[in-house]
Amino acid sequence: MRRKKTLNLIAPNHPMKNTYLILLLTLISLLASTTVSAQCESVTVESLTNPGPYEVATLTESDGIRNGPDYTGATIYYPTNGTAPFASIAIVPGFTALPSSVEEWGPFYASHGIVAIIIGTNSLIDFPEVRANALLDALETIKQENTRTTSPLEGALNTNKLAVSGWSMGGGGAQRAAVLDNTISAVVALCPYLNNSALNHNVPVLIFSGEEDTVAPPSEQADVHYSNTPNTTDKVLFEVANGNHYVANTPNGGDGIVGQIALSWLKLYLEEKECYCPLLTDNLLLNPSAASNVIQNFECEALGIDTPKQAIAFYPNPTKNTITFNNTEMVLFELFSPLGQSLLKGQLTKENNQIDLTRFPTGIYYLRTKNRTMKLMKVD
Repeated sequence: MRRKKTLNLIAPNHPMKNTYLILLLTLISLLASTTVSAQCESVTVESLTNPGPYEVATLTESDGIRNGPDYTGATIYYPTNGTAPFASIAIVPGFTALPSSVEEWGPFYASHGIVAIIIGTNSLIDFPEVRANALLDALETIKQENTRTTSPLEGALNTNKLAVSGWSMGGGGAQRAAVLDNTISAVVALCPYLNNSALNHNVPVLIFSGEEDTVAPPSEQADVHYSNTPNTTDKVLFEVANGNHYVANTPNGGDGIVGQIALSWLKLYLEEKECYCPLLTDNLLLNPSAASNVIQNFECEALGIDTPKQAIAFYPNPTKNTITFNNTEMVLFELFSPLGQSLLKGQLTKENNQIDLTRFPTGIYYLRTKNRTMKLMKVD
């Protein structure tokens, strides 16, 4: 009698299937870890070249870009052979200065895959608050360029990844723009000048200053800006040794370290490439010979970057709802707002290892345990 051929199926809850699933997930995790490690190996100080690896083209109002009412004239620098979607940054010059005073930043950023729009001001004597509005208007131009049908950048821009920068009063304006719009991802302030000390925002800010700056002396300007930005905000103050008021007008300032740090800051906070965090903390900001003063308040561990010494890994970060932790024992935690307000307390265990952020608005949060403070990001 012919025997009936049967398939050897594993029941849904069979221990063997669970074993296969665990092995598969482990393999995927190892492959992902290897990929991330390989990507980070290419992130070095030497990779922060000027110019970068991409070809650069420009767009002006004669090419059809929007003429913003809060600024005068604009040039968009963009990579022609980079991988979209691109993050973007708006840059404004200082008091009585023209866009040409900061124009070298445009091709530099674009050659590294970041679209840059450099604008002029409606009046050369506009004060920082007006320049803040000009920067926000420039970001609106970037957003509209993403939908303009005849633009080479149509559909190629990530309009959720926007940064601002400026020199002198433009740098002060960049700080104020972050106060006015907390959806901005990063600020780069170049020897900023701003007498308004209201800088209560949570946007990661990088501040450059010159040790010998007599126009905006660090003790009266940049140092004050750093101090008046909340301690819960990731921030860096980099004072270039022997530098004057123009030391950060180009990426070549401080023998090129100004450009290297600015680019790494944007790669980390604007493009959210965490490989650049240890490059900053362990290389560029670690006793640099070009600096007369360096102050910082961010740590890679707090950004959720895994290192062998970490006791708890967590994912995903950013998240839309829940964050999962891989702790093997009970851990007490407390969740804080960017302003230091306690929002939630509890404990994580091996069985109960998730924190639900669904009921909280989008933004940055800090999770404190006994040994660590971790930065969490809630997104739409």
